[in-house]
Order: sequence, then structure tokens, then C-alpha cells
Amino acid sequence: MGATGIIFRREFGAYVRSPMGYIVAAVVLLLDGILFYALALGPRAGERLSGEVLMGFFYNASGLTAVAAVALSIRLIAEERAAGTQLLLNTSPVRDWEIVLGKFLSALAFLSAITVTTLYMPFLILVNGKIAFGHIVVGYLGLTLLGAAVLSIGLFATALTRHQLVAAASASVITGTLFLLWPLSQIVGPPLSRVFAALAIHGRHWAGFQQGLFHLRDVVYYVALTYFFLYAATKVMEAKRWE
Repeated sequence: MGATGIIFRREFGAYVRSPMGYIVAAVVLLLDGILFYALALGPRAGERLSGEVLMGFFYNASGLTAVAAVALSIRLIAEERAAGTQLLLNTSPVRDWEIVLGKFLSALAFLSAITVTTLYMPFLILVNGKIAFGHIVVGYLGLTLLGAAVLSIGLFATALTRHQLVAAASASVITGTLFLLWPLSQIVGPPLSRVFAALAIHGRHWAGFQQGLFHLRDVVYYVALTYFFLYAATKVMEAKRWE
């Protein structure tokens, strides 16, 4: 097993053993359940088509996934520095990109496990309606890609500082800005409107997944965004290694 695999197992085990992971999972599942109940069984449930309920579920889940990704990512490197164990990693024969990748994959695996546990909710729609299974597959693919992108942002933020609160604030600001680019693109004129829409983490790039439509450009966007922030985190790690 390579260094990345060892770090993955160590970090994933930390999520499983710590209360933080279970708190994040419980909050996400609780809020997902409440919002789904409001959509599928609430006062106006009879006025909505099954497809609309499913789109509403994915819309709500996307916001909760982003929040959970920030919460799960802020401890990854900042906690190492606060505990004094970062020095051990820096002096070990492990490359910085292996550290970043191992920590990122562990957080993504835990976040994906939380996401998968919500799978029963869309299938409840089948009790009184019809849904396309392809819509579910594409929607969950979108949640995974969105979660990966926000996790990479959080990992970059936590690489910048030893303080988890500062890392959380930084990750929230970056993620929030990328979310706000979409509504901003609707009120400014070209060419800024096109630039903001292309860079927004939600909106144009998320709409297809929410509707069950697979567009390769949206996949490329989320993969590129994830790669960019993981690369930036690696460079920050390299710079701090020699401080």
C-alpha cells in the first residue's frame, strides 16, 4: 500500500472514530429528511409532479452537501499543525501531493457515504409517483462532483492556517463567492455575465445534474475546479515545508 493509501486509511478512520463526522452526518440526514418531507408530503405536495419533487430534493441536497464538505475538510491539515503532527509528515519520505490526495480521498469517501445514505428518499417517490432511474444516477453524480469541488476548496483553506476557525471562514468565503457568482451573472451585463456564469459552482453547471441531464462540460468544470484547488493546496504545503 502506498503512502496515499496509508494516509487515506488513517484519515478515514479519524472520521469514523471522532464525533465530528457523526454530527455532520446526523445534521445532513436530518435536514435532508425534513426538506424532503416538506416537498413530498407537505401541504402543497399534491400540486407537484414526481420529477419536480426529485429536482427539489437534489437542489436542497446540493446546499447541504456543500456545507458538509466545508465542515469535513477544515480539520484535515489545520488539525495536524495544531496538534504538532504536521512536522512528522514533513520529515517523512512522503510527498506533499500524496498527503493532499490521501486526505482529500478520505474526506470524499466519508462525504459520499453520507450522501449514499439519503438514497432511500428519492425512491420513496415511487410510492405514489414515477421517476427515471437515470435522473437519480445523474443527480447523485452531481452531488459527488460538487462535494469533491468544495472539499478541495476546504483542503486548500486548511493548508493555509493552523486555526480551524480561520480555515472554516476562508473556505466558506471562497465557496460562498463561487455560489454567488451565478445570481450576480443574472444582474450584470456581458461580458461579465458570461464569465460569472462560467465560473459559478452552482447554477448553470448544477442545473443539468438537478434535472437529470448529463453534460460533459459540467463534469469537466467540477473536475477542473477540484484539480485547481488540490494543486494549490499542494503548493501551499510545499511552501510551508521549508518555512
